[in-house]
Amino acid sequence: MVGDNVIFEVLDDAEKSGNIDTVLPRKNSLVRPAVANIDQAMIIFSIVKPEPNLSLLDRFLVMMEEQEIPCLICFNKMDLAAPPALAELCAAYESCGLSLFACSALTGTGMEAVFSALKGKSTVLAGPSGVGKSTILNQLYPAAQAATATLSKKIERGRHTTRHTEIFCLDDAAAPGKGTYILDTPGFSALFLAKTDKLMLKDCYPEFAPYLGACRFSECVHISEPDCAVKAALSQGHISYIRYDNYRRLYAELESVRKY
Repeated sequence: MVGDNVIFEVLDDAEKSGNIDTVLPRKNSLVRPAVANIDQAMIIFSIVKPEPNLSLLDRFLVMMEEQEIPCLICFNKMDLAAPPALAELCAAYESCGLSLFACSALTGTGMEAVFSALKGKSTVLAGPSGVGKSTILNQLYPAAQAATATLSKKIERGRHTTRHTEIFCLDDAAAPGKGTYILDTPGFSALFLAKTDKLMLKDCYPEFAPYLGACRFSECVHISEPDCAVKAALSQGHISYIRYDNYRRLYAELESVRKY
């Protein structure tokens, strides 16, 4: 997998050929995107063009939470978005305890903060097509020369430009595991969590944590039960309605999968 540490034998220096003898033990690995040995994930969504699919964003966050991989959220295309649109997104996700970044990969605005968050770590970049992952990579590491493409004018949906996962070292001659590495991955438009336990789903929403144990029922799933502390926090504005609505939809989906 991209990100694996290996022991290899050089067969020909000039031809840069060799054999991998041993794949060293992994500290973690993901199926989608298929990478190994990462310190964190940065999920990138655009503020506009295309409009952010927040259900897809929450699915990715649940997947990272299940695997205990720290996650950062980056909202791109500040240059195209009206300030209220960015403010609404930040308000929806600021209570989930994750680091939020806003940038314009096209103009470079906000990219210094993004790079600072990646420095010294191995980070996988993930997100749908068309949100500007390749443009962000080119800002962070111009030598990557990642291909970019415009949106489809008809449906304003991204076109796939990254066809495979590739790892880049942003530091000169960095020792394995000690430098700044970026793993660029192809965009995705769907993410299914059929193996997620519906009863454990609530544990993947960090903003629910302060209220766990305060509900009337010890096994409350925060949907239809009375005297629910999470729903009370929702009504008081401490939890985002956007996030909570996505939670309910995903819970219903997992319940349906389990029935069949």
